[in-house]
Amino acid sequence: MTTTHQTDTALFVAAFFDELVRWGVRDVVVSPGSRSTALAMAAFELSCRRPRDLRLFVDIDERGAGFLALGLAKASGRPAALVCTSGTALANYYPAVIEAETSRVPLIVLSGDRPPQLQGLGAPQTTDQLKAYGDHVRAFRAMPLPGGRDRDIAFVRQAAREAVLAALGPSATMSAGPASGSPAGPRTGLEDFAALANYDSALQVASRASMHFAGPVHLNFPLEAPLKPDFGGADIQAAFHGARDCFTVGARSLPAGRRKDDAGEPETVALRSALGPLVGPTGTLSDASVAALEEALRKRPTLVLVGEGACETLAEAEELVAWARRWSFPLLADPLSGLRSIDDALVIDNYDNLCRHGSCPRPEAVIRFGRYPVSKSTAAFLEKVRPLSIVVDVAETRDFNVSTDVFVGTTPLGFVRSPWHGEGRKVQRAFAEAWVAANDEARLRILAVEQDGVASAFSVGAPLAGDTVTLPLVDGMPQAAPTAADVASAPAATLEPLPVEGAFVRALLEIIPEGSCLFSANSMAIRALDTFYLKDGKPIAVMANRGQNGIDGVTSTAIGAAQHFAQTTFLTGDFTLLHDLSALALQREMLKVHGRPSAPADDGEGGAMAAALAGDVDAPSVVVVLLNNNGGAIFDMLPQASDDPYFERLFLAPQDVDFQAAADAFMVPSVRVSTVAAFREAYAGFLGHPGLSLIEVQLPLRGVKDRYAPYQA
Repeated sequence: MTTTHQTDTALFVAAFFDELVRWGVRDVVVSPGSRSTALAMAAFELSCRRPRDLRLFVDIDERGAGFLALGLAKASGRPAALVCTSGTALANYYPAVIEAETSRVPLIVLSGDRPPQLQGLGAPQTTDQLKAYGDHVRAFRAMPLPGGRDRDIAFVRQAAREAVLAALGPSATMSAGPASGSPAGPRTGLEDFAALANYDSALQVASRASMHFAGPVHLNFPLEAPLKPDFGGADIQAAFHGARDCFTVGARSLPAGRRKDDAGEPETVALRSALGPLVGPTGTLSDASVAALEEALRKRPTLVLVGEGACETLAEAEELVAWARRWSFPLLADPLSGLRSIDDALVIDNYDNLCRHGSCPRPEAVIRFGRYPVSKSTAAFLEKVRPLSIVVDVAETRDFNVSTDVFVGTTPLGFVRSPWHGEGRKVQRAFAEAWVAANDEARLRILAVEQDGVASAFSVGAPLAGDTVTLPLVDGMPQAAPTAADVASAPAATLEPLPVEGAFVRALLEIIPEGSCLFSANSMAIRALDTFYLKDGKPIAVMANRGQNGIDGVTSTAIGAAQHFAQTTFLTGDFTLLHDLSALALQREMLKVHGRPSAPADDGEGGAMAAALAGDVDAPSVVVVLLNNNGGAIFDMLPQASDDPYFERLFLAPQDVDFQAAADAFMVPSVRVSTVAAFREAYAGFLGHPGLSLIEVQLPLRGVKDRYAPYQA
């Protein structure tokens, strides 16, 4: 049968996306463009034909789109695919690629490109895209021009497999798992510690993408005109190949007989689900290795530093704690470690304050799981003490303190599941008890913020003059907040002083639903979380972009992560939100992607929002909690702090942004508050509200160091 360029292109890209899905990809983010038409249309076509297998998101801002995909992958552990056109579009993914590299998040970048005959000749929207990301990707592949021959289809499927393998990293295993939107069961079998299947989100306590050596990969597709693929013609071609449609041409299944499994599914499906596309080793240590480690630790008071990448689920966190309990090892738990979901005495959540002042027992040995914690004072304390340092990681030390004495090449879970024989001795138990006592004392100081954490001398009072803000809907009607004139005329006795940041964070943590996601920005947000997030036995998944610790694209990342949870709270500062303000445009995309089939067509202004208000969407709820100090307040805690003019001009840099107006522009319901009582009411009202909502907390720009001082004494 005669083929055309457009049918060959359709067969080629369809096979590629089908194989990505077969190997675990469930989300793709498309940045619209012309040269990438075939890639974008293949993703769209597959998401329409098999919506349980692939979700498609559209983000016109490539920079934000990269971070949206980063968040999708960070929360799920599955590679997320990105599609963009040629030219500078690819460069806009660069910040997300670098973050994915350093935070170990699996991304698959698919760029459309001009064919070779148009390169270097001044063709529009053309640049050298080969190895555009240099060494920042785990792998790069220059794809050939599309073809429809059997060999072409076999190659493109293998290229998809290789992309997933490289993105996940050599130590990861992955179960095929349930399709997107289907119920997920818990993992079984201790040996399967590295599985990245989708579990019940209520059991997730951290990122699923940081434990292994995952990262970004890049495939560059040269595509010739005519650019629009012919999927109808390709389906006809597929029939001649004996395939169901163009997406299944060349697909291979595991051998199967006629027998069906207990659920009535063909055996092929049962085998693929059980084995998954990837199978890996357990990663536990040998008896000899464990014996050597036990001997090294036998007479040394030891603590465990637990950072991001130590565990992913509540069950795994409990395993780490059970192992530490046997040995009486204090666990210094970073907010991203997942361990603060467990209320156990050995989980040391106030280690930052203790290490800051040196008011803690000095270890002679430290075992580190995951990356270094957020706390700079802890790293400085260990650099000064210089204990025996044992790093447990699948690939690298990530030791900027340059103090690694022993490197153990496995995951933290592989480490604790190894055949340990000893237990904590008397000196170790006494060491742990001293840490626990110091931690309990520091906890009392933190809890005091709920009663006396106010800073009336710095109060900025009411909303800006003339402002009104939109509160959660009551009986379908928005509620107006008081204006500055209302507050000015109120009796002084009715005005409350402004609480410090910690009081709002403590209120948030008290109300936040179990099983939800708390995504934190960097700068003051993650530090507020590190200080005021106390272990409480409530499982929540806490995440942040700590690969580069930057403010770039964090809002988009949080929105991406939120697609795997019913409820997400995003804690951020004003610089971070302003830097990625266009992410609020994803409000419409979220509501559209998650719209119910019965929802009215979104063919006019505000259609998606109208559907949300009518209850016709199942979109996740994302509450943005904005701690707005109108500038770079974190610099007040750093050596740059000064009363000289340069400090405000270069570092504090107040922007005076009306975030309420910005939220309104993107149809994001919002409220501005300045008291904890108002915050509690607004937060409780927005929980469960489909899509994005914004709570702006007004805080003073100066004096942050003084506001924190009573709780870090």
